[in-house]
Amino acid sequence: MDMPIATPHTATPLTDQFGRTITYLRLSVTDRCDLRCRYCMAEDMVFLPKTDVLTLEEMLELSDAFIARGVNRIRLTGGEPLVRKNIMWLIEALGERVKSGNLQEITLTTNGTQLPKMAGDLYRAGVRRINVSLDTLDAKRFQDISRRDKLETVLAGIDAAKQAGLRVKINTVAMRHFNEAEIPELVHWATTKDFDITLIETMPLGDIEGAREDSYLPLTAVKSNLEQRFDLTTSGHRTGGPARYFAINGSHSKLGLITPLTNNFCDGCNRVRVTCTGRIYMCLGQDDHIDLRAALRSEDKHANLNECLDKSMGLKPRGHDFAMSNGQMVGKVNRHMSQTGG
Repeated sequence: MDMPIATPHTATPLTDQFGRTITYLRLSVTDRCDLRCRYCMAEDMVFLPKTDVLTLEEMLELSDAFIARGVNRIRLTGGEPLVRKNIMWLIEALGERVKSGNLQEITLTTNGTQLPKMAGDLYRAGVRRINVSLDTLDAKRFQDISRRDKLETVLAGIDAAKQAGLRVKINTVAMRHFNEAEIPELVHWATTKDFDITLIETMPLGDIEGAREDSYLPLTAVKSNLEQRFDLTTSGHRTGGPARYFAINGSHSKLGLITPLTNNFCDGCNRVRVTCTGRIYMCLGQDDHIDLRAALRSEDKHANLNECLDKSMGLKPRGHDFAMSNGQMVGKVNRHMSQTGG
């Protein structure tokens, strides 16, 4: 595939009805994954037919449309983005946008299974930092959570990423009865590797086996427990996202907390999500969306895409509806995280 020319900033920035400028796109390149994490998807997931999924060329066109409207950071997600066939073509093309100055950075969130063979290619393509999802350092627990025996591969991939020069941040979903007791050790491990680590409350996205409330672990309690072992200081570090950060004194690492159920931090949201089918979701916790695929495949796609993007800004809510009420999660949405983009 030929490498298209980068698109300069040419149009009005994307600004929602609350005055927030959108500078960050999370683009899902596939709903498929080589793990089956319990909080993310059912074991017998039915994946989308390939005809429903945007081509890589369409994803690049879409990225350029967002770049032209002021987006300066793009994160590729999934599913697992690195299992998408020929994904390096898209990453290299976006890396060219970084080199030209039209894009500030291209990053990705991965489960780490493909990093042993792809970390070096990612760095050469212009990626400089990645998020790796890792919920445990125990092989048996990893297999129980992910339904796959791949912890050794993931840890090797994390080491390969660090060796390649990629900055690694660990994302950990905190789950009662699964990894609750291990979280302090995970944080300690991250500090020994000079990795930042972000803890995430489980969210009511899609139907899974069992009730999410059974594994829900409020991070207010986790933080109190961590303060018994670590010297944490509130950090002014901000990304425009939902995490609030703490310096882990005595190390180079930061601890992030994403608390959609115990504390809503949506006021500064600067992002939108686009699924691999071209649906733009203005909020992870709401179902409102607009079909960008139809615009992409229309005769006047440039005008139609910009019209859809303008419309989406009027639909972006102030915040999500996730909450706990009388021990039950409210604000549930039907789609799985793997379908929206993790």
